[in-house]
Amino acid sequence: MPSSISSSEPGPDGRAAWRRFARAFAGTAAALAAGIYLFVALVDPWGMLPLSPPWHRIPISSNARYSMPALAVSPRFDSAMVGTSTGRLMQPAVLDAPFGARFVNLAMNSATPWEQDRILRLFLRHHPSPRVVLIDIDPEWCVADRHGLSEPNRPMPDWMYAGSPWRGYTEIMTLYAVQEAANQFMWLIGHKRQRFGSDGYTSFVPPDARYDPRRVDELFRGWAFDPSPATGPVPAPASMPLLTRLLDAIPAGTTKILWFPPAAREQQGAPGSRVAATRAACRRAVIALARATPHAMAIDFEIPGPIADDRTNFWDPIHYRQAVAHMVMDDLAAAAAGRDVPTTQARVLVPLRP
Repeated sequence: MPSSISSSEPGPDGRAAWRRFARAFAGTAAALAAGIYLFVALVDPWGMLPLSPPWHRIPISSNARYSMPALAVSPRFDSAMVGTSTGRLMQPAVLDAPFGARFVNLAMNSATPWEQDRILRLFLRHHPSPRVVLIDIDPEWCVADRHGLSEPNRPMPDWMYAGSPWRGYTEIMTLYAVQEAANQFMWLIGHKRQRFGSDGYTSFVPPDARYDPRRVDELFRGWAFDPSPATGPVPAPASMPLLTRLLDAIPAGTTKILWFPPAAREQQGAPGSRVAATRAACRRAVIALARATPHAMAIDFEIPGPIADDRTNFWDPIHYRQAVAHMVMDDLAAAAAGRDVPTTQARVLVPLRP
């Protein structure tokens, strides 16, 4: 019976051709990967690598945790603001002159107290004698849980905040870094519009011309307000030890302003409610801390009154409109200078002491 030999087995020439193809493919892939790596390292989309060219870069990422470190280390600034989205409408261009400072706004959407601590400590490492520090005390501080005291709310590049910046060269080969390098490169060559401010300020709310009271009413109706009554004494927020350590890290001669941002009446909690009691406990703790801290002031814009009671001052229960932001900035400057502020707009809980 005749035997059959499979013709599918490659001969010596076929195996050699496959080896050449595999080597060529691997070499091409390695060259492409090296080229992409060098492109990201050269463009340095977040401006935090030691050997990148000294080009003027802009904040490029929608996740501010990547963009803010370069602003925090920049020598262009001598003062800083930290907070969440409730502090993002504070404008350095407005506050610089009355405070005699050069502010950077380092507020980030949904920033936990832990994240705010990290970005401000990065600023302090590069600015050992800041003129002014503003800390936005909103619900992230007043109701912080274990997560808020130890983790970020969004992806965060640890290498930018701690340790040596050289570590970045081992961290930049990611799809996100490639994407943001491409965006930064497009801006560098003039083919991309700047979206985020170079001092950290960007208006994230729509223009007033697009304000729609019906849409705002819908947002308020969809917001969860806890109506439960307070059933006993409410302790100080768990975040206060972190805030204490953070204030201790700021030089004694630096002006420190702790401010509660405006919020709609519904967000403040009804009298006797658990929400109102929690807010009151937070204020008591902040007042005690401000009194014990050199050159500190505490001011409260989250008060009952015409601002909180008028829904047209807000986009939703915690995000106020530009006119309210300008009122807050004017009152911050006035209170820091020792001038009176309208009691319908703010309450100075602890005046600034020399």
